[in-house]
This record gives sequence, structure tokens and C-alpha cells, in this order.
Amino acid sequence: MAFTNSRGRTQTALADINITPLVDVVLVLLLIFMLTAPVLQSGVEVTVPHTRSVNQLTEERTVITIDKSQNVFLDDKPVNIHDLGGLLTRRAKGAKETVYVRADEQVPFGAFASVMESVKAAGVTSISIVTQPLSK
Repeated sequence: MAFTNSRGRTQTALADINITPLVDVVLVLLLIFMLTAPVLQSGVEVTVPHTRSVNQLTEERTVITIDKSQNVFLDDKPVNIHDLGGLLTRRAKGAKETVYVRADEQVPFGAFASVMESVKAAGVTSISIVTQPLSK
């Protein structure tokens, strides 16, 4: 931007914005969000079984968790096993939605089967079981 002063000279204003501090702050915020996002994803502590083939979750999905005390959680909120089917039916975006089931290694098969039955009764046809990769 140029302007003329009282003596008739043309001068330019220093109107450039230094964006280096802005970029530094944005990169620090990005780093903080990248480090805290995995911690915020799973609030219920379970030890899932280890398998050879594991697919990485890349997007936000409906997760049902069964802890070692056989408590059932729908996206980190405790639910009654008898209400699980109704909650999934109300929340379902269609039969194509994938529901992930995380169960502790010490959960008896009967509790796991009850949760699977409730999910199937809600009309969900795509169910994935969450596991961890074997350590090499």
C-alpha cells in the first residue's frame, strides 16, 4: 500500500503480517491433538485378545465394550444388556453400518454371545471383533 506524505513523497506502509508465529502455534496444536486423540477414543479399559491378522480402525464407529466384570458399554457409556438392542436400532444408520465389539480376554463366552445376540436382534449384520496384533 502506498501513500503520499505531507512533503509530497510517496511512501509504502509496512502492512505485511509475519505468519511464522501463527504456523508455529498451529503445528503445536496439531501435535497436541494427534497425541491426545487415541487416548480419548477408548475410555473403558479392556485387554482384548491377540491375533495374527489385525485391521486398523481409521474412522469413528459404534463400539460395544465388555469389561472383565461383564459390564456392557456402548461408546464408553454403560448400558443394560436388555436395552442394547433398542439403543442400536435407534442409532443405526442402516444395516450396512459396522459395529465393533471389544471384549476382555477374561469374559466368558456366554456374556459375549448375549451381546452378539442383542446386536443381531437390532438388525446389524456387519459385526467386527476388536483384537490386538501379536507382539513379534
